[in-house]
Amino acid sequence: MSYQKSKKEQLLDEIRQEVNSCHLCPLANNRNHTVFGEGNPDAIIMFIGEGPGEEEDRTGSPFVGRAGKLLTQILQSVKITREEVFIANMVKCRPPGNRNPESQEIDACFPYLEAQIAIINPTFIITLGSVPTSYLLNTKNPISKIRGVWQEWRGGKKIFPMFHPSFLLRYNDRSRGSPRYLTWEDIKEVKRNYDLIRHSIQG
Repeated sequence: MSYQKSKKEQLLDEIRQEVNSCHLCPLANNRNHTVFGEGNPDAIIMFIGEGPGEEEDRTGSPFVGRAGKLLTQILQSVKITREEVFIANMVKCRPPGNRNPESQEIDACFPYLEAQIAIINPTFIITLGSVPTSYLLNTKNPISKIRGVWQEWRGGKKIFPMFHPSFLLRYNDRSRGSPRYLTWEDIKEVKRNYDLIRHSIQG
């Protein structure tokens, strides 16, 4: 029996093809693979990181390096699977040396992310780190000040900033108030709201 792609999957495939042939910014010149993003096209939660790293550039999949493995553990701690969410980045090509993407690179790539958000139509957007948080919320507040607080965004969507997993890799401390402790508290808050939405949908 052949698998029939949904309308959302077809639309995402069209955007993916555009991304694969994109040369709107210099990041395209050194990429091995574009990293479009992956997950559930009907996801209630969408995670947005900064940019692909070395492993992601090699494989074409988001969050598969050390930070990605930690993100998977964070999700698993509240029984959320990667398959039920959608994971993407602000830019689809790896910045040299894993530096943060620059504003003009994000500007060039943002229409692709906007299209993904419009197609998937998540209720919650979890911004990982300062790059997606500051860009989407148009704020200069540091991530340490605004993480863990729901923010209203376009179309009734809500943004919830969290520390980026790569930041957490620098800290093993799990004591109260540490970045790891706060992240595990934050993901519990995400899960609580996720469950409320799912139960309301299921009726």
